[in-house]
Amino acid sequence: MHKFTKAVAVIGLSLIMSHSAMAETMKLGFLVKQPEEPWFQTEWAFADKAGKDLGFDVIKIAVPDGEKTLNAIDSLAASGAKGFVICTPDPKLGSAIMAKANSYGLKVITVDDQFVTAKGKPMENVPLVMMAASKIGERQGNELWKEMNNRKWNVAETAVMAITSNELDTARRRTNGSMDALKAAGFPEKQIYQVPSKSNDIPGSFDAANSMLVQHPEVKNWLIVGFNDNTILGGVRATEGQGFKPENVIGIGINGVDAVNELSKSKATGFYGSLLPSPDIHGYKSIEMLYNWETKGVEPEKFTEVTDVVLITRDNFKAELEKKGLN
Repeated sequence: MHKFTKAVAVIGLSLIMSHSAMAETMKLGFLVKQPEEPWFQTEWAFADKAGKDLGFDVIKIAVPDGEKTLNAIDSLAASGAKGFVICTPDPKLGSAIMAKANSYGLKVITVDDQFVTAKGKPMENVPLVMMAASKIGERQGNELWKEMNNRKWNVAETAVMAITSNELDTARRRTNGSMDALKAAGFPEKQIYQVPSKSNDIPGSFDAANSMLVQHPEVKNWLIVGFNDNTILGGVRATEGQGFKPENVIGIGINGVDAVNELSKSKATGFYGSLLPSPDIHGYKSIEMLYNWETKGVEPEKFTEVTDVVLITRDNFKAELEKKGLN
């Protein structure tokens, strides 16, 4: 009995040791800028799922600013992590992040935002996983065109209000993609009006939309283009203030999670729906790529674009958000 107990203890000890050795080699970080946001919570949840499926631990750290980002890289290195996925709080931290990561020999994949140098030059040598900006813009334009035809609007009485933020590369590519898709579908270019927003929020787009509405009192129906949900919501609020009925306005946002309150309202508004991207794919795929890079030497593509989006409307948004764990 004594020998048996001793043997069990030895086996138990060797198991503990092998587990700790595995943990040392199988730690990967996942750093996000806004952990309170449903988008990033979902990325984390699916990164954890990848860890369970493939056999590694995910170290999740919130990095709301530059100092916390660099401290997090120190912590990861100290814990024996081999690399990390990051959604940076500021793309211009790219050079500093890579310098620190390289000093520890950590592999890096950036998700959602591309790193740029301090001078704003894209760092194309760092693997990037992000939503395809132009393609999601094209989808917005195509969905606006489709719903306009569903409502049998007279094109001659209709205009596009494109609320732009062209200093942001992603925003510019989304809105340009949307306008290009509308033109390709046959919408007259001369009835597409662009107006810059001073800030990327509801008040900024509300002010921009108001100035546009005043300039074009002849327009009966408006299609609203913008790069996210809040841009569209600001435009819709402006049309309401100027007396437009919901049936004469179609706005389709991009992001989904910021549209929930609007789509939950008991009465329909000019905000028709939103394009919900795939934080589940971003979270799983990015860290799976990091794992394969570390364990199999498979270097990731420099750019992996995620094109999976679903149009959520008042009819389906609850079910679609639930599927992605965003409810």
